[in-house]
Amino acid sequence: MFGNLKKKLKSFFDKAGKEAETEEVEEEVLVEVEEDLEAPKVTSKKKPKEKKEAEKEELEEEKKIEDSKTEKPKRKRSIFKKITRRHISEKSLDSILWELELALLENDVAKEVTESITKDTKERLLETDLKKGETAEKAITSALKAAIEKTLDVGDFDIIEKIREKEEGPTLILFVGFNGSGKTMTIGKFAQVLQNEGISVVMAAGDTFRAAAIEQLDVHAKALKVPIVKQQRGSDAAAVIYDAVEHAKAKGIDVVLGDTAGRSHADLNLMDELKKVVRVNKPDITIFVGDSLTGNDAAEQAKRFNEAVGIDASVLTKADCDVKGGACISISHMTEKPIIYLGTGQGYEDIEEFNPDWFVEKVFE
Repeated sequence: MFGNLKKKLKSFFDKAGKEAETEEVEEEVLVEVEEDLEAPKVTSKKKPKEKKEAEKEELEEEKKIEDSKTEKPKRKRSIFKKITRRHISEKSLDSILWELELALLENDVAKEVTESITKDTKERLLETDLKKGETAEKAITSALKAAIEKTLDVGDFDIIEKIREKEEGPTLILFVGFNGSGKTMTIGKFAQVLQNEGISVVMAAGDTFRAAAIEQLDVHAKALKVPIVKQQRGSDAAAVIYDAVEHAKAKGIDVVLGDTAGRSHADLNLMDELKKVVRVNKPDITIFVGDSLTGNDAAEQAKRFNEAVGIDASVLTKADCDVKGGACISISHMTEKPIIYLGTGQGYEDIEEFNPDWFVEKVFE
């Protein structure tokens, strides 16, 4: 998973470490220091005594002196101190970061996301001095890692918690996306995930554009032993999902999983139909399902669907075959909504929660 991206970044780090030019800058900085005032002198004017008594008194005198040292006041003063700072030169950074842009673009990271990551990486490197013994390669790796972490940090979305928080009626989860992205299979996987959590579900065959889609969802429903609400091909998709919600209310079912026809964001008629489904049924959660193998296209699709109907989160399918990882990096940034699951195979159990920290560690391992 993400093998090509890992390989490209490793090659970039090796090259960057060799080409990066560091420069040292000496400057004077004003620092504040504390100084002790002169310790008060403690003298003894007692007559000589026997050895043991003299030793005892000597210890007492020393203790008094130590106490006086502890209690003595301090004063502060400012002095100029020379320090040497070491960082990667901006001139060499420009050349190095061009190589980074190419590596990201070649791995299907969207252009606007690539530019954002590169800019953030550069700012971090210019604002941070190299630590003692730190190599340029290590500094560049740390800066890029932090920049990608920031890109993926768009907040959490716990779908199980959202379902359980709803006090009245079923939770309607609507699945939207492009043709062939894997929405129907994803619905089957979600049904299993929710059943494992003790949450009851009903499927709604809202993809009335294709007869095969209704049949496919019916196969999943039978395999998972969950009810399904369906009508004939060409039926009103909004009405099918509405009927499923009413069925869930009548039967006390917790969640409605609503399928929709795959469509291009450029197909205005189909997008209008989707807007009607949303307007009529007011889904509690809308999930964009994208094919991770389409890379930058999946991110662009997610952005357009988000603009058209509003999405709450994304699921990326076929992640087990994704050697580039561009879609994972791009979608969250372009929609400002998190990825919550990755599809990793054809079985109902082949679905994994997406964790940004896991993704970053996977890419940088």
